[in-house]
Amino acid sequence: MTTQPTTTTPTTTEPTTTEPTTTPATSQPTASYLTGRLAPVPDEIDAIDLPVEGTLPPELTGRYFRNGPNPRPGEDGGHWFVGHGMIHGIRLRDGRAEWYRNRWVRTTRFAGAPYVHERGVDLAAVPANTHVIRHADRILALVENGLPYEMTPELDTVGPCDFGGRLATAMTAHPKEDPITGELHFFGYGWAKPYLTYHRLSAGGELVESRPVDVPGPTMAHDFAITRHHVVWLDLPVVFDFDLVGRGMPYRWDDAYGARLGVMSRATGDVRWFDIDPCYVFHVGNASEDEHGRVVVDAVRYSPGAFCGFWPTIGGVANPAAHTGGAALHRWTLDPATGVARDEQLDDLDVEFPTINETRTGLTSRYVYAVGKDAIVKYDTANGTSRAHQTGERSPGEAVFVPAPDAGAEDEGWLLSIATTEHGAELLVLDASDLARVASVRLPRRVPAGFHGSWIPDEAPGA
Repeated sequence: MTTQPTTTTPTTTEPTTTEPTTTPATSQPTASYLTGRLAPVPDEIDAIDLPVEGTLPPELTGRYFRNGPNPRPGEDGGHWFVGHGMIHGIRLRDGRAEWYRNRWVRTTRFAGAPYVHERGVDLAAVPANTHVIRHADRILALVENGLPYEMTPELDTVGPCDFGGRLATAMTAHPKEDPITGELHFFGYGWAKPYLTYHRLSAGGELVESRPVDVPGPTMAHDFAITRHHVVWLDLPVVFDFDLVGRGMPYRWDDAYGARLGVMSRATGDVRWFDIDPCYVFHVGNASEDEHGRVVVDAVRYSPGAFCGFWPTIGGVANPAAHTGGAALHRWTLDPATGVARDEQLDDLDVEFPTINETRTGLTSRYVYAVGKDAIVKYDTANGTSRAHQTGERSPGEAVFVPAPDAGAEDEGWLLSIATTEHGAELLVLDASDLARVASVRLPRRVPAGFHGSWIPDEAPGA
């Protein structure tokens, strides 16, 4: 294995920045999100011919990219969620792990541009640190408070993408691609009206629809869902607070706001709202329509107490999104005929980062995968059972499902997850049907616990 350090800063001269701030004096304690398994790495490296334990399936030919916050040395933005985006990439081909590399997403904020200025908000001055996807031959680094950034397959930054000038809002980090039409559904939210806007990209990547959605106020709308005929909104009581601006994430719990789920017709835009018990949801597993026309939503739900205990203390030596204390897999069944939402907890294990076989997005699906503090969990929602793959001292990241070619079963494929300790990391490859360990790739450095990623398969020989 050969490791080649590269520069830790852009090759162009960077203007002075006041965002994020420098780390407080050493007499003050270091923020927990800058230490332990969350601690950022100081530079970018390349490595080739990575060691493999077990046998990598030759069908896994492509790139696994995972995004997450990674402030530069000496920086502290005041919250885990606001560090500059860094994408870690592993190239697999024909049973080999050809390379690893990590690159900061070189946004205008990375170069010193402020998000808020005298003319308003600069949607390009964002950390781009939450997710990375491919749609219509574009690889996009995403964060929910601004524009996506286009990346190359080698993880060079191309620049911000507003889809030909048509996107005038932020773009969620959790868009949903319809497996039938190939369209990409997403939304933007913000502190000024319209607080919520729905968008739709064609399968070819053209922005073909933008539609405001009426909600009472500005909330932290992190995720949503689609079904075959609907979009499902999560209008939940974590609200924007101007008094918190400049102090990390300017959102707080508000009992007075209430909680509801909205079912919007994809054809007409009409929304039917369903009141639910107060809660918060960062991540949806899937949604679908059952044989009675009801909308079924599976998501990881935080009770008010769990969220309010978790939100102020994000950080620490373990991945906080995988050690939540009170976040569990739930199901809502929304009945348009009665206007009633039924809620049931599917398990009592603390989990986060639910994933599915994305060929089933918006359609009836049986399996949900999630991660806990030291385990990757598979839920069988048809029979109410679960099984777990224990990762020991390694903290597992989101488990991305990769379907096997010509798969006959929903769970026929593999799970990819970066598992990390304070001293090292590996890419785990599990059999998605039984969670058996298939192979692992030892990475040349520790990878900080982060957020979301994607498997980007090769589309043609030599890609």
